[in-house]
Amino acid sequence: MSSERVPSTPAVLALRAANIEFTPYFYRYEEKGGTAVSSRELGVDEHAVVKTLVMADEKASPLMMLMHGDRKVSTKALARAIGVKTVESCAPEVAQRHSGYRVGGTSPFGTRKKMPVFVERSVLALPAIYINGGSRGFLVRITPDAVVRLLAAQPVDVAIAQ
Repeated sequence: MSSERVPSTPAVLALRAANIEFTPYFYRYEEKGGTAVSSRELGVDEHAVVKTLVMADEKASPLMMLMHGDRKVSTKALARAIGVKTVESCAPEVAQRHSGYRVGGTSPFGTRKKMPVFVERSVLALPAIYINGGSRGFLVRITPDAVVRLLAAQPVDVAIAQ
């Protein structure tokens, strides 16, 4: 962990307002490096680094999906699980408009729009997760139950190997 000052991102403000304990972690961000870079830089298992994906259904209604860094989302399985026809990833500019965050720094906390949040069920079995704190190169370590409590995240089984 770096001794850098914790930024006052909307995510950090939301976590503090909800009295959610977190530990900040900073790393050198690499464009399109994803969770492989953050896990390598922090020396943690990529399976415990959780990516925040902004997606939309066939009606363009946004939603968030929290997935292990070393897994992908089966959009067909996700659509079935949440009762819609299709789900797809949002283009970066659309994701930013919904979340208020730049791609690479998207956090599920403190988003611009309130969106339903889904989480891969096996994420909830981990003792701790590393998830974006609202800025590129900045993750927070929290317990998975904090995600469920704060975001009302609904567990789904939609992971596929990368």
